[in-house]
Amino acid sequence: MNDEQQLKNLYNEMWQALISKDISTLEKIHADEFILVHMTGMQQPKKEYLRCVREGELNYFSSTAENIFVDVNAGKLIGQSKVEAAVFGGRKNTWRLQLAFDVEKRGDSWVLIRGKASTY
Repeated sequence: MNDEQQLKNLYNEMWQALISKDISTLEKIHADEFILVHMTGMQQPKKEYLRCVREGELNYFSSTAENIFVDVNAGKLIGQSKVEAAVFGGRKNTWRLQLAFDVEKRGDSWVLIRGKASTY
């Protein structure tokens, strides 16, 4: 499987793990130095982000990918998905969520280094 397909699979694997709250998989695919920048501008390091997923502050119910863009040479992965979620005490809603990631290949696997959330 080529790097582009590996990155597309990584994006889909991330969503499956978020929906099922599979923290073990999320630990593996996010680098230790991972930072998520939310739409509000809030920055969450990996440990805090995964705690919020585990404890239900970030709840994801479904995700339907509409577009996945990959630039292997630049280490960029951008996914656009319709996501059903309830976050930080808000009610369940469907978002057109774009996540733009910096990615890095470590050994044979790609990991997410930084993510920035926005709408599209």
